[in-house]
Order: sequence, then C-alpha cells, then structure tokens
Amino acid sequence: MAGRERSSRQQRPWSVYRANTFELSSEMIGLALAGNSQDPDEPVLEFSVACTDLVTPALERKPNSFVAVSCTTPPQAFWTKHAQTEIIEGTNNPIFLSSIAFFQDSYINQQTQLKLSVYDVKDRSQGTMYLLGSALFPVKELLQERNHRLHLNLRSAENLHVGSIGVAAWQMEEKRDQRTPMARLPDTVHGRTVLPVDESLTESMGVRAKYASLCRDPLLTSVFGGTMSRMYRFPTTDGNHLRILEQMAESVLSLNIPRQYVKMLLEEDAARVCELEELGELSPCWENLRRQIVAQYQNLILTYQETLSDLNDYRGPSFKASNLKAERKLEFMPTNLHVQRMRVQDESCFDHTYDVVTIGAPAAHCQGFKSSGLRKLIVKFEEAKKHIYEEECSALSSSQSIVFIPQDIVRAKEIIAHINTLKTQVSYYAERLSRAAKDRSANGLERTLAILADKTRQLVTVCDCKLLASAIQALNAARPDYIASKASPSADSEQVVLRNDQDTLLATWSGSNSRSSLHVDWHEEEWEKVWLNVDKSLECIIQRVDKLLQKERRPSVGSQDSVQSDQSAGGGSTASKKGNGRTRAFWINPGCAEPLPSPSSSPSPPSLSSPPPPTSPSSSSMLALTPACPPSPDQDPYGSPSLEETFPGEWSEALYPLLTTLTECVAMMSDKAKKSMVFLLMQDSAPTIAMDLTLQYRRDVVFCQTLTALICGFIIKLRNCLRDDGFLRQLYTIGLLAQFESLLSTYGEELAMLEDMSVGIMDLRNVTFKVTQAMSASAPDMLPVITGNRDGFSVRIPLPGTMFDALPREIQNGMLLRVQPVLFNVGINEQQTLAEKFGDTSLQEIINLESLARLNSYYEQFKEVLPEDCLPRSRSQTCLPELLRFLGQNVHARKNKNVDILWQAAEICRRLNGVRFTSCKSAKDRTAMSVTLEQCLILQHEHGMAPQVFTQALDCMRSEGCRRENTMKNVGCRKYAFNSLQLKAFPKHYRPPDGTFGKVET
Repeated sequence: MAGRERSSRQQRPWSVYRANTFELSSEMIGLALAGNSQDPDEPVLEFSVACTDLVTPALERKPNSFVAVSCTTPPQAFWTKHAQTEIIEGTNNPIFLSSIAFFQDSYINQQTQLKLSVYDVKDRSQGTMYLLGSALFPVKELLQERNHRLHLNLRSAENLHVGSIGVAAWQMEEKRDQRTPMARLPDTVHGRTVLPVDESLTESMGVRAKYASLCRDPLLTSVFGGTMSRMYRFPTTDGNHLRILEQMAESVLSLNIPRQYVKMLLEEDAARVCELEELGELSPCWENLRRQIVAQYQNLILTYQETLSDLNDYRGPSFKASNLKAERKLEFMPTNLHVQRMRVQDESCFDHTYDVVTIGAPAAHCQGFKSSGLRKLIVKFEEAKKHIYEEECSALSSSQSIVFIPQDIVRAKEIIAHINTLKTQVSYYAERLSRAAKDRSANGLERTLAILADKTRQLVTVCDCKLLASAIQALNAARPDYIASKASPSADSEQVVLRNDQDTLLATWSGSNSRSSLHVDWHEEEWEKVWLNVDKSLECIIQRVDKLLQKERRPSVGSQDSVQSDQSAGGGSTASKKGNGRTRAFWINPGCAEPLPSPSSSPSPPSLSSPPPPTSPSSSSMLALTPACPPSPDQDPYGSPSLEETFPGEWSEALYPLLTTLTECVAMMSDKAKKSMVFLLMQDSAPTIAMDLTLQYRRDVVFCQTLTALICGFIIKLRNCLRDDGFLRQLYTIGLLAQFESLLSTYGEELAMLEDMSVGIMDLRNVTFKVTQAMSASAPDMLPVITGNRDGFSVRIPLPGTMFDALPREIQNGMLLRVQPVLFNVGINEQQTLAEKFGDTSLQEIINLESLARLNSYYEQFKEVLPEDCLPRSRSQTCLPELLRFLGQNVHARKNKNVDILWQAAEICRRLNGVRFTSCKSAKDRTAMSVTLEQCLILQHEHGMAPQVFTQALDCMRSEGCRRENTMKNVGCRKYAFNSLQLKAFPKHYRPPDGTFGKVET
C-alpha cells in the first residue's frame, strides 16, 4: 500500500493525500452527536477514498468509476445510501476529490458499518453501470487504526478480487502538534454510543466563523433553514490542500416577507380609498369619476385580500419550487430562493466565506408575458396617457383650465407624506409640552417648545405654496353647492374632460353653457388665513411660555437674551415673509361664529391629541373667522387675565387652551391641504386608472420577489462582516452594493422576464435598512420588519444584543442604510443564439451599460470618502480600476455570450464588499452552472487550487454538490434540465458533466 501511495503521489503531486490525517486514539475526547458542543457545520467524521488496480472484465477498457457509501447501525438490518463520489473516467487508479462527510444529523456511532461500493459507468448519459466490487468496515476500526487509514480489498459479487480501496480520515492540521492529552471519556452517554470526534474541528475555528454558522448562529438560524452540506478536499499548487464546505439553505423569509408586503399594500390601497371617500360631497360628474376610481381600487384590494389569505394558509416548505413559479396563490413568493455558501480553509487554517443568493428571475409568471414585461409596459402606459391627451386636446383649446405639470404630481405625493409626518409630530410635541408644563420643568419646556416650533413652521412652509392654493380652489369648485351658487349648467349637460401626458395635466368643465369650475374667483387670502392661523397660534404659545419662564426665573440678563431669542424666532415666522408683520390671523371655526371659550372656563381634558370636530364639506366656503391671537402686544391672549397670576404655578392650565388651538388649527390646515392633494392625484389618475393599477400590480409582484432576496442577502452579509469595521463604515457612508447576475436570454418569454427583473431591481433604490436591537433572542423577534409604502420602504433588521453592541455608533443610532443595485445579464442558452442571429439583444446591452455606469459611480463615491483598506484583501494582481476598465471594454464590445462580463462583475462586487445574487429562469439549472463555476474560479484565483484539477473539481461540485440536490428539491429528479443539443450552444464552462442532465421539468 505504501508503495502504491508513493507511486500515486509521484504521478500526481497535487493529490489530496498530501495532508495529514487525524491522529486519534481510543482515549480521544468523545462528544455526543446531538450535543450543543459540536458545530453543526462541521462533520463528526470525514474521510477520503482512492482506488488502486481496478480490474474490469474487458481488460482493454479502463473503468469510469465512482464510490457509493452506504451505512447501517445495529440493530438496523438494512443499508442506507449516504453519499457518493464524483465519477472519474478512464483510470484504474482514481483519486476522488469529494470527501465523505457525516454530520450530526447522520446519527452514526462507533458500531456503524460502512459499505464502499465501486461502480463502473459504461454510459454516463444513459446511466448504465455495474458493480465492480465492494468492501465493508466498521467506524470503530477506522478510528482505532493508528494512522487512521484503511487499505481494503474490493470483492466482486462472485467474491473475486477486483482491486483495492484506501480510506483516510481527516483532521484540521493546525492542532496536530499541539494536542493536549485528554482523559478518557465514557463510550456511551445516556445509554447511547458516542462517536469520538476530532476536537480540533471545533476548537480551531475562530469565533467569527463559528458564530456565523448557518446551522448554529441565532440570527442566521432564525432566517435560514434546511441546510445541506457537502465536503471537498482540493489540492493546491504548493502541494497542500483546501478544505471546502459547500452549503445550501432555504429561507423562511420566502414566505414571511410576502406576507408583510401584501399586508402593507392592502393597507396602503385601503387608505387611498378612504382618502377619496373623505373628499366629501362632489358634483355628480366628479362623483361618478370618483366611484369609477374607487371601484378599480376595491377590485385590487380584493385580490390582495385573497393573496394574503392564501399566503397565511400556506403550509408547504419555506421555498417556492420552480414548478410552482406560475402558481397564482404564491406569485408574490420568490422562486427557488436559497443562499449558496462556500467556506474555504487553506493551509493557514483561516476560514474564508463566500455567499451567493440564488433566486429564480423575479417576474410575474402568473400574469404571463404575451404583453411583454414591465419595461415595455411602462413605456406603453406613458404613451397611452400622451395619446389620450393628444386625441382630445383640440376640444379644450378654447376652454379655460388649470394645468398641472408632472412635477406637480410628484410634489403632491411629497406634500401628502410631509403633512402626515409633520402633523403627527406637532401633536406629539404639543403633548410633551403640556406634560413639561404640568411638571413645571423649565428646561423641558424650552427644549420641547423649540422642537414644536420647528415642526410647526416646517408644516406651515409645506402648506404655503401655490400648488396647494390652486388645488384647494379646484376642490372647492367641485362642490355641488358651490357650482349651484354660480349658476353652472345642469348635471345632465355637464361632463368632465380630463387630459394628461408626460408634460401636462389638464382638468376642465364643459357643457351647453360652458363655464370653467376651476377658474372661479376663490380668494387665495382665505387659504392664507388658514395657515397664518397656525403660525399665529404658535406665536401665542411662545409668548405665553416666555412670560411663564420670566416669572419663574425673575428677570436676568440670561433670561432676557433667551426671551429675545425666542421672540425673534417667533417673529421670523412664515407670516413675516409676506412683508406684513402686522397681519392679523384668524381662528377658522367651521360652522359657527362664536368666539373661543375663555381658558379659565374650559376644563382641562387629559389629552391634546383628540382631533377637532369633522368639517362639513359644504361649509368649507362659509368659514367663520375669529381672532387667533389679538394684535395688541399688551393685551393677554383671549382678553382674559393671565392665568399665571390667577392660579400661580398652574402652567399647564395656562398653556392648555393655546395648545388646543394650535393642534386644532394644524389638524384643520392639514386636513384641507391633504384633501386638495388627493383631489389633484385623483384627476391625474382618472384617465388611465385601469391600466395604471394593472401595471402597479405586476410591479408589486416583481418587487416583492426582489425585495425578499435583497433582505436575505443583507442579513447574511451583515452577519458575516459584523466585526469588519471597514465594511460597516462603507455601509453607513455610501450604502450596500447589490450585484445581480442574470443568465436570461433576450428571446421569447425570457426577454419579458428580463424586463420585469430589471425594473424590480432598480426599484430597490427606494429601499433603506435600519438595524435595531432585538426584543429577545427568540427567532420571531429576529425576523425583519418592513414599513413604508410604494414610494419608499424601510426594512428593520433586529440583532441580538451582543451583535448589536458590536456595531458602530452611527448604525446603532438608527442611520438609514441605502442600497445601490446593479444588474448584469448575459444569455448563454440556445435561445440566446437565436436572439443574436435573428432577434434583438439591445435590452441586454442597455441594462449592462446602465449598470456599468452605476458601478463606476459607486466606486467613485467610495474613493472620495473612504480609504482602500476598507476593502477586503485579494490575491489578484489586477487592481479595481483595471477590473472596471476591463469590464467596460467587455460591455462595449458587444461580443456574443461574453461571460467575461459576469465573471468580472462578480469579482468587482466581492472586492467592493457587495452582495451577490445569481438568477436564471428557475435558479435551478443555469444558476447551478454559474455558482459552481464561480466557486471554482474563487478557489483557483484566491486560494491557489491546482489548475490541473479545475475541470475535475467543477464536475465534482456539479455532480455531487448541493446544486444537484436543488434539482431534486424542485422537480423530484437529480438532473439538470438540459439536453445535448442545448448544451452545444452553451459556453464551455457552463456545461454539466455527462449523466447529470436530461429532459425534466424546468
């Protein structure tokens, strides 16, 4: 045996047997397989096999052999297949690169019997094979053998000698010379036989790698599950070996995120319907238009309700199989979402981890692709809006109208968002000011007043714009009583003519006695008085607080300065910019002309947050105005004696009426402003509402799938780099780079899928992340939470306390973390050949050029604000600027199936601390070819894997690795969905080994 081993090593110096096997003895430490002391990512037993002098019946033919390993543990009386090696062709002395690993879930012990069966494959494509011979041994024998090597004879079914097989168990090298003697532990624990395990497998691992385990880390186990593992031992150019752990895990987020997302969409659209309903009574034609829009939204809401119910009722696996990608009930779930991990340990015994998120192309498979994908549908939508405008523009040429440009529509959405936020903040700080007054906290009063004043003035600034005044005028003119008062044409002869395109939006009335309802004289000063009332109410509060603080502190230089500062802040309000500092503001009291009650006669309710009485729509043009704050600086507000004199020390009673006035004024102003903006948006959406919502639904489906993948990638990247100060600094400074790789063709349905996918990925620019501390260490408390709406989503990532404490202060303080997504696509299949010869590849070229520009921009941002040492180290001799230049050359080259684009983009992403995503139609076949190729390229370029075994290593991963099992998970067959004719069109490195592909479901 020794002679044969030496001979083999001389012939192949890069053999995996260069490394030492583990030096166990019967006295070594024993660990229970189910115990928590063993890292689940590490095998409890790992060994490699090699055959020598294999004999075949046809002596002139050398065998194509592989080894299948089966096991049985007494009292079990049958054999269970555990694993097999790759097939090595045309040699009598095969040395297999894939090692045989038993993990904790294997449940083996020292009495377990292992059977090694060597097969000769005659035809790989047909799977024709026969058993050459087999050998048996118990686990205990391998462990007790001094060198932990076994040399076994292979016997055929006829008991003939057909060769030999060598078995060598592995250990981690760095501990072999530093082992401390261990006391003998019992062979059984709680009546169960214990397998002696190499202690170095757990002790040698650094804390970071150990706690980033997909199977053990509390954060990752709350998000990922169903982990599959495979082990390999690949030789290096310097005669050492690489120890590779390949893993694949699915994620509970495949279901959790769509549930949250659909629920948010449901709430957002329901709120939109409520906003339309709250516009109040409208004239018959406007009412009819509103009913049509509401009906469209209600149909969409019903669809979301059914989808949410289906997702809540789903009880299947936590990933959507590729054969279910067109299932309507699951259309928001991403297809075949997994994280693919490769952990490499080289001669330095330091772990390097590489993760790729694999996902079927985010696309609306259920809705089909006959009408093309999102990119073209968006263009068609814009053209439809333009066509509607041009078709009827002549009818409006002589009519008066109010014109809203597209920027006004965007501004209207921003105004609604700002009003909602600021109104809530004003109410909150008014409550806090009231509490500070009740507690007689002078400092708290000053601090809270400063914030309240700032938020209130921001709100007034938002509401003081011509767009709002015009929209309020339009809404006021749409009231039935208003039209009647102007002797407008009867409802029978009225009609609404709406036009919009990318440049303008027009809304006008026409009829037999045509008179524009939108250009009637509605005094702008009336709206000005509304927001001036808010401003003056704030000034009254500032003045009252100043008086309270002056009496409390007694006049001093410091307090005089403070008072002057506050008064100047009040004097610098929005009112002053109108050029009339003496403008008198009025409290707008709908429906009555009675003065506000005196503060001394009004009881103090427990809360300020209750809204004012609802305003009748019909009363909006008949507002009674009473002074909000008297103009005389000497007279106390509301004309009553100062309360601090009547009730010494009762600050809260002195401030309460003023705070109530402020909150009610703010509520009225916000309500009126928001309704006018909703009315403006209603006008904008009316002509194309059906097409708009259909397009929006498709976009929602695609974005949900993309968002789920992004969140998975963010979590695993953050966890891996928790102690990487450079990455964390880069994260909160310029954001996270998310690089998507697509292998879709630009022909047929896949062209439309690519359109969907490109829009979904670009929509990720509206996503931000916020890291928080988890409420507890339980898995549900560590699941991400989504907030926001279609204009922008924020994802909250809870971390356990110990992990959260490791973050920099900026992230701990809630800084929003941005995302920069890029997409590079290169079609590689036979359909891409058709596209290149007879079709169109322009979409692929446009996408790659756009992403190249964004990638260059990201790197330029990095260079401006961050040092190079923030980036991970690389053994590559090519610097990042050179890589970007090469990528640019390849993108502009327009070379057919130029996969160099994908390789270079992936390397740039890794070296820029980015997150990698790989997609094809189902993330099962072409994706498997891509991720295995990427793994082998990394091993060769970054870890010195011997180039002589590159092809063998690649075939080994594709035939026996995790991606082969992914095909089984999806379609129940361990074959890639290719045929021989297809593969002739594939680039060489994307072709699987014979026998691993066939005609199966995609």
